[in-house]
Amino acid sequence: MELWVILLCTLVSSLLGGLYVLGVFRRRRPNEPPLDRGTIPWLGYLLEFRKNSSEFLKRMQRKHGDVFTVLIGGYYFTFVMDPFCFGTIVKESRSKLDFRTPAIQLVIQVFGYKPTKATHNIVHASSTKHLMGDGLTVLTQATMESFRKLLLFNLSSGEEKQRVWQEENLFHYCYNIVFRAGFLALYGTEPPQGAGNKEKAEEHDRLHSNQLFQEFRKYDRLFPRLAFALLLPKDKREAERLKRHFWNTLSVKKAWQKDNISGWISDQDQLLAEDGVPEYMRDRFMFMLLWASQGNTGPTAFWLLLYLLKHPEALKAVRDEVDKVSRESGQEVKAGSPPVTITRDMLNRTPLLDSALEETLRLVAAPLLVRAVLEDTSLRTSSGTEFTLRKGDRVALFPHISVQMNPEIHEEPHKFKYDRFVNPDGTRKDFYRNGKKLKFVNMPWGTGVSTCPGRFFATAEMKLFVFLMLSHFDLELVSEEEEIPAIDISRWGFGTMQPVHDVRFRYRPRF
Repeated sequence: MELWVILLCTLVSSLLGGLYVLGVFRRRRPNEPPLDRGTIPWLGYLLEFRKNSSEFLKRMQRKHGDVFTVLIGGYYFTFVMDPFCFGTIVKESRSKLDFRTPAIQLVIQVFGYKPTKATHNIVHASSTKHLMGDGLTVLTQATMESFRKLLLFNLSSGEEKQRVWQEENLFHYCYNIVFRAGFLALYGTEPPQGAGNKEKAEEHDRLHSNQLFQEFRKYDRLFPRLAFALLLPKDKREAERLKRHFWNTLSVKKAWQKDNISGWISDQDQLLAEDGVPEYMRDRFMFMLLWASQGNTGPTAFWLLLYLLKHPEALKAVRDEVDKVSRESGQEVKAGSPPVTITRDMLNRTPLLDSALEETLRLVAAPLLVRAVLEDTSLRTSSGTEFTLRKGDRVALFPHISVQMNPEIHEEPHKFKYDRFVNPDGTRKDFYRNGKKLKFVNMPWGTGVSTCPGRFFATAEMKLFVFLMLSHFDLELVSEEEEIPAIDISRWGFGTMQPVHDVRFRYRPRF
C-alpha cells in the first residue's frame, strides 16, 4: 500500500511539475504588465512570433499597450515598446537585468562555443583596442587592401579599360565582396612564399574567400531556424556539417599560418589560450567571430546601394560627396588614374554617406535586444505607470517598431530619405516625440553594455565598399521599374534583414 502511495505522489508531483513548466499556473501579480500566455502550453506564441515577429508585436501592443508579457517557447518575455523606457533598461545593473545569459544560450546553440567567464571581457578589451581609435585606422587600411584585391585588381593604371557593362545579382554581389574583404582583413592572407609569388597568393585569397562565402551563405540561410531550434532533421545534419567545416577551416592552427592576421583575431585567441580555453573551443570561437563580424555588413551594403540606385537625387548627392573628398585628398578618379586609396580620415568627412547608411539601417535593421531578469525590478513608463518585471523572466526591446518605424519620431517612416539624419551644416539632427527629445532614435547596433563592439569597423567596411563603387563604377538597375523587394520576415530579430528575392544591376568602369 505504501508503495502505491509513493508512486501516486510521485506521479502527481511529476504532473504538477510538468504543468508548471508548461506555464499553466502562471498568473499576473499586482503591478505586473498584462499577461498573455496564448493557447498552446509551453510554446505559447512561439510559432506566431517566429512567423512574423513584427506583426505579432504590433498586435500585442494594440491589445495590451506599450508593456506586456507573453509566453514564447517556455520563457516569459516582457516587451517594452515605450522608447522613453529604454534608457532605464539599458542602464540597469547586471545584477538585475543581464544581457549575457540569453547571449550565452544563443552562442552555444548556434556556434557550439561555450563562453568562459572571461570571454566577454576579452572580446570587449580587444575590440576597444583594435576596432576603435588607432587600431581601427590600421584595420581600415587592411580592408582597403582587401577591396583592392577583390574589386579593383583589374582596374590597372595606364591601360585602356573596356567600359563594358557587367550584369550581376545585386545582393549576392554586395554580400560576396564585403564578406570576403572583411574576412581577409581580419583572418589574414596567404603568404607569398607558400603560393610562389604575390600574384599567386592574391589569386589564392580570391578563390579561397569565395569558396568560404559559398559555405557561409548555406549556414546563414539556416541560422534563424537554428537559433529557434526548429530545423528539420536533414537541415540539422547540414548545420552540423557546416559547423565542423568552419571549425576546421578557421582553426587556430591554420589561422597562425596566415600573413597579416589582424590583432583583433590574434589577441583574442592568445588571451583565450591564457585563460585555459582548449584549442577545439577556440576553433569554434573563430567561427562565432566570423558570423558576428560579417553576417550583417554585406546585406546592409546591398540595401544601401539599392536605395541609392532607386533614388537618383540621393545617388548624385552621395557620389558628389565622395568625389569631393577624393579630390581634397589629392586623388581623382579619371581616365588613366590609379584606383583611389581611401583612408579612415576620408571616411570621417562624408556626412551624407553617413546619413544614407544610418537611414538604410533604420529601415532594415531589426535586432531583438534581450535581458534576463535576475531579480524583481521596477519599471516606470513615460505615462507614469509603474510595472514590476518578474525574476526569471526576460525583458525585450524591439526598436524597429518602437523607434525606427515610429511615425511620431520619423516622418514618413517607410520612405528612404538619405539626408534624414543630417542638418544642412553637416551636424547630426535631433529627434523628438511629443515635444520631448529622444536619446534612442535608431538602434541597429543595440545599446548600453550590449552595444556591438564592432560597429565602427562594420561602418567603415560598408562605407569603404560604397565609396569605391561610386568612385570607380557607373551603376544602374537592369530594370528601371524594379521595386524594393520585401524582406525575409523569418530573420526578424537577427540584425539586418535580407530580401525575399534579388535585384539585377549593371556596372562598368566610370572612365
